Amino acid sequence: MKRIIVLAITLSLVMAQLVSAQERLDEDRLTWFKDAKLGIFIHWGYYGVNGIGESWSMYHKRISYQDYMAQGAGFTAANYDPQAWAKLFKKVGARYAVMTTKHHDGVSLWDTQYSHLNVKEKTPARRDLVAPYVEALRSEGLKVGLYYSLCDWSHPDYEVVFPRPNTRKDYPQRGQKNLYPWERFVRFYQGQLKELSRRYQPHLYWFDGDWEKSSEQWRAKGLKDSLLAWSPGVIVNSRLKEEGDYKTPEQGVPVVRPEGPWEFCMTMNDNWGYYPSDTNYKPKAQIIRTFVEVIAEGGNLLLNIGPKPDGTIAPEQEERLLALGDWINKHNEAVFETKAGLPQGHFFGPTLLSKDNSKVYLCLYGQPNNYINLKGIQNKVMGIKVVGTDQTLTFERNGGAAWNNIPGILRIEVPKKEYLDEYVTVLEVSLEGSLNLYRGHGNAVELND
Repeated sequence: MKRIIVLAITLSLVMAQLVSAQERLDEDRLTWFKDAKLGIFIHWGYYGVNGIGESWSMYHKRISYQDYMAQGAGFTAANYDPQAWAKLFKKVGARYAVMTTKHHDGVSLWDTQYSHLNVKEKTPARRDLVAPYVEALRSEGLKVGLYYSLCDWSHPDYEVVFPRPNTRKDYPQRGQKNLYPWERFVRFYQGQLKELSRRYQPHLYWFDGDWEKSSEQWRAKGLKDSLLAWSPGVIVNSRLKEEGDYKTPEQGVPVVRPEGPWEFCMTMNDNWGYYPSDTNYKPKAQIIRTFVEVIAEGGNLLLNIGPKPDGTIAPEQEERLLALGDWINKHNEAVFETKAGLPQGHFFGPTLLSKDNSKVYLCLYGQPNNYINLKGIQNKVMGIKVVGTDQTLTFERNGGAAWNNIPGILRIEVPKKEYLDEYVTVLEVSLEGSLNLYRGHGNAVELND
């Protein structure tokens, strides 16, 4: 009996050590991502030719399958310059990019051996468009992200809700006729992912379409293990069911801070792909403020562009990227050397903390009136400055009871008008020592100093 107990304890310890080791490996894989702050999402495909909804226009029967695919004749990539893309992304402060290698429509942007429905065989582009993108990002020191839709609305073994002709000729399935349709499809999509992994060794996979099937049907656990074997260190978004490494909210900034690593993806107008009739572009101020809100809550912003069919980026999109980049470059120290800020209640606006907790960054929208209010800071404040300028600000404490560990209010001078940023002004509050916050409910001061 004793031997059984000892064996059980030993096994438990071994399992605990293995779990701990795996958690450390997961943490290491995500280190770069948690510090990235900004990524660029790239939706590029047939849908930009006519300026229609990417893939979904077929799903909602706004266009026939045949007419949707006919757009391939206009997908030229004639002016595609991935090196210029990469230089632009780096200039604006992005640390990674994610490009659609295959959307739900099934069209592959690389010369895959698993499908004839790819841009090399079906479009005037006549080449692999993923390889030069990967090479360009790496040459600029950016992390490589690949978007891949798990579903494929062109594949003959994948059921769809809209009329579709027989597409068997576009999907070679040698030696697979006796397999069940779903088994053939699993082999297809996992084969494509193995192909992408082996060729391009991405840092990140951005999956989509997982909602159409269960984790068991996708064989998500086995796929995640395979991805890590093919591309050691790769990270995966939350759209591989429960196997994702980070959360991926979309289009609406979370009101409550998500737990763990996360990324917010957002379009500049109302569409992901190039859609020239959609002129409802978000103002630069909204994009910059959204970026600030996201990083203040510990996330990354994945800001989308939809290149034209020839590979150029619309001026409206480039203009917004550059405006965000100018703001980031001005406030660089408050962006890349920081983490999520103070809990709610200490400051009325987004905040960030330096990684060593010795500085608090306060983000101001518009021009404050009278004074700026910061609560609950126990530390001695060593100085306050306006980031990106040479202005320092005066400050003083009001109220509180230091002898009872109640810090009161820190009242900060309003910056001069010429030092206020057009979009978001950032103040750096330098502390003596590591941040010590008062988080109490308040009480009667029974003994005055």
